[in-house]
Amino acid sequence: MTKSFSVTLITYITAFFVAFFACKYSIGLNQWLMIFIGHLSATFVVFVFSRIYRNSSLYDPFWSVAPIPIAIYLSLYPETGEINTTKVLLITAPILFWGIRLTLNWARDWKGLIDEDFRYINLKEKPFALLIDLFGIHIYPTLQVNLSLLPIYFSLSLSNADVNIWLVIASLFTFLSVILETVADEQMRKFRRNKENLGKTMRKGLWSLSRHPNYLGEILFWWGLYFMTISLDLNYWYLFICPLIMNLMFSLITCQMMDNRSIERRKDYVEYMNSTRQLLIFPKL
Repeated sequence: MTKSFSVTLITYITAFFVAFFACKYSIGLNQWLMIFIGHLSATFVVFVFSRIYRNSSLYDPFWSVAPIPIAIYLSLYPETGEINTTKVLLITAPILFWGIRLTLNWARDWKGLIDEDFRYINLKEKPFALLIDLFGIHIYPTLQVNLSLLPIYFSLSLSNADVNIWLVIASLFTFLSVILETVADEQMRKFRRNKENLGKTMRKGLWSLSRHPNYLGEILFWWGLYFMTISLDLNYWYLFICPLIMNLMFSLITCQMMDNRSIERRKDYVEYMNSTRQLLIFPKL
């Protein structure tokens, strides 16, 4: 494990510096385009290390790590030239909470370089494995996160609107979304620790009402970024496409893949699917 985490640390330090210099040499471009170039450059670095160590799960923490420096940068260098400390705290605090929480959650469950997400293994068994690894496992999620982060470019960098009660409510909503995700993960972790539950379906707590309450929390987090942005300026309403695409990815792809795997591994999962909603937390009629 020491080697695995050392490799991960070196990978991400390298990715950060590559992204830094990529941004530095594209500083004259639109701020978000510059960030996008840095984000994509860091992705290529992680991809190279993933190929060297033959484990695409090296990319997994990138999902939650990359948004942290992006949010901090936008907070410190807004295009308006004005830093509203209260606004910055309300918007970035839930992002930092989410990023740190999700990264630690990954670190607790990761078994090292011998452990690779089953979805990646299945995808790389298909033809054109190298291209699938690059574009499907690495670049696509980066594009997804980059697009879903776009609302904070408007709220942190472009908007000079004053803080209002709606921003406070939206910030709280975003915080609560992360807490929902945290509670769901902890309930599942406790369930899996009990060896008697091997091969059984989790039906307690939040999981009795939703098959994927952790993903619901993740989806609501991205909607929270959008809500915080439109709370400052309703003219940004059209940015709903950013969390919507993230929402669709989870509901149409990620949840389906997890359900299919559970059907193969648990005899009672089909009945669970029939009686429990995919995401929404309330009983299925």
